Amino acid sequence: QVQLVESGGGLVQPGGSLRLSCEASGFTASGHWMLWVRQAPGKGLEWVSSISSGGNTYYSESVNGRFTMHRDNAKNTLYLQMSSLESEDTAVYYCAKDYTGGARGQGTQVTVSS
Repeated sequence: QVQLVESGGGLVQPGGSLRLSCEASGFTASGHWMLWVRQAPGKGLEWVSSISSGGNTYYSESVNGRFTMHRDNAKNTLYLQMSSLESEDTAVYYCAKDYTGGARGQGTQVTVSS
């Protein structure tokens, strides 16, 4: 059974940093494309970043240079290191399997506010 559990969200001031985690179970994350997506209040789902099974990473223009995605194969866990956070980054963050609309966890709330 595929399960994804996100954690690490919280309240942070503009310019601050957070690291999100996504623990995967029921499948091997390194064998799939894995994504981080987010949903801001009143908006649709937005792609943030992806990592291929080969370990190549890709980022949306809005987060490129500020966010870094990586994977710990031994822990079957994905991470999203976020820095230089902006109020526009406020959203519920989800990790997703295979594609933006794929299996997701319950999400973790990130709020960027002073």
